[in-house]
Amino acid sequence: MSEWAIQCDFDGTISTVDVTDSLLNRFARDGYEELEEAWVRGEIGSRVCMQKQIALLDMSMDDLHAHLDLIEIDPAFPAFVQAASARGLPLQIVSDGMDYVITYVLKRHGLGHLPVLANHLVQTGPRSWQLQSPHASAACGRNSGTCKCALLETQRAKHPRVLFIGDGTSDFCVSGQADFVLATSRLLEHCRKHDYSHAAFADFDEAITLLSQVVAREEMQA
Repeated sequence: MSEWAIQCDFDGTISTVDVTDSLLNRFARDGYEELEEAWVRGEIGSRVCMQKQIALLDMSMDDLHAHLDLIEIDPAFPAFVQAASARGLPLQIVSDGMDYVITYVLKRHGLGHLPVLANHLVQTGPRSWQLQSPHASAACGRNSGTCKCALLETQRAKHPRVLFIGDGTSDFCVSGQADFVLATSRLLEHCRKHDYSHAAFADFDEAITLLSQVVAREEMQA
């Protein structure tokens, strides 16, 4: 049994698009872009921004399902899950997105067994929605709905080393806390800038090879 555990972002890392952004672009009433701009300016935290944006969604459950049926994931991600399982590495999906959305998409690809730690999406009416944040932390520097740093520390209490996989700004803080990072897109630039222990990956085919290298390095040092 390896000492490593894996935590992986979802939107733009596993999924080929940011699902939350795609839902807002398609179903949100006016005002969600102004909220995004206020967040960029630092006037509101990401948790408040997203909660207010989700409150602007005008869609039915059928609308949501029809949209999520179009969402694709990296085709090699199921093989990555199998590779992690074969090595005895626990894998969690840790996201500042929405739990129902992530679980629905994963189930479509036969991955509904994966644990998902994310914001909780609640339907409050035929076409209205609310976002709850069970994994928020008062100590979170980003005021995120999901404090990935706190969740990493919880996992580290069980497993000495944590490998984090991500792509975007919501992964910046946690990348500095992880023992190793597989990074792409904006997260890759961030890891390079701060000299974090990391490797670049283009897709999960490449991540499978990198995973083997990270774990093999640990086994050689043991």
